[in-house]
Amino acid sequence: MFYHVKELQFNARVSKPDPAFATLLLEQFGGANGELKAALQYFTQAFAAKKVHPDKYDLLMDIATEEFSHLEIVGATIQMLLKGVHGSLKDAADESEIMPLMQGTASKEEFIHQAMVNPQFFNLSGGGPTLTDSNGNPWTSAYVTANGDLTVDLRSNIAAESRAKIVYEYLLQHTNDPHVKETLRFLMTREVAHFQMFQAALETIEPNFPPGVLQSDPRYSNKYFNLSNGEDVRGPWNEGKSPELGETWEYISDPIEHVKRTKGMVDGEQTSSRTQKEVDKKNKELSKKKAKEIEKALPDKGEMQWSKY
Repeated sequence: MFYHVKELQFNARVSKPDPAFATLLLEQFGGANGELKAALQYFTQAFAAKKVHPDKYDLLMDIATEEFSHLEIVGATIQMLLKGVHGSLKDAADESEIMPLMQGTASKEEFIHQAMVNPQFFNLSGGGPTLTDSNGNPWTSAYVTANGDLTVDLRSNIAAESRAKIVYEYLLQHTNDPHVKETLRFLMTREVAHFQMFQAALETIEPNFPPGVLQSDPRYSNKYFNLSNGEDVRGPWNEGKSPELGETWEYISDPIEHVKRTKGMVDGEQTSSRTQKEVDKKNKELSKKKAKEIEKALPDKGEMQWSKY
């Protein structure tokens, strides 16, 4: 059950109208990395976690709800940045707050150009924010990722918070309004906070690697193929031991020759210390564990109920 409090989570303010920046800010209202995407992504992911990971269900719902409040902050900021814009196109009164921005033929033509570039603000929405990105592309549910495996979803959320944080960084460079900057810094900081929350939640799930249930095949899991021309570049991603499985990386300097020699990787020598017997054993153990987790979360018989009143 949602309950709307009319006051914003953060006291969003603007110094003066700025239609151009309002257009840019649409990225965080209806864009691929915006607040609506985040809210609906976490909201959707929460359903699969309800019975199996009730604590993570609580986390996802809490953050999803906060993201809706951030959407409200962004929408309110956009509306304030557009104050007087729509009315000024219908009323040429000198008292209009937007008129100082339009003094002179050149300024007025530039203003009309902005309206032509993004008509959503000026002709379609009545001067309010729309569920589009800054180019006018409509929001789509294709932005939302929910795989039903919590370790996968949490990693996706960590990436989503990272992208949103960077967008706020970029937006900060395009406004000189101190009040707007303060709002953007708040929103950017909450992305960092959510990043840490999802990361901490992922670490409480054991095992959480590899994602899913089935283990990786030890015949191929530690091979690094040098598929670039020029000088060989080495690092912890292709030498030493792999960070999760602890296998020694096998650096294949000539992938074409390797594929030919092994008849398409079929007759290649396994260099991983893991054995297929160990993999099969872990597959069975984890499959049973995951199945029991889900079965335990469901009632043995009778009707099912989502809430406890």
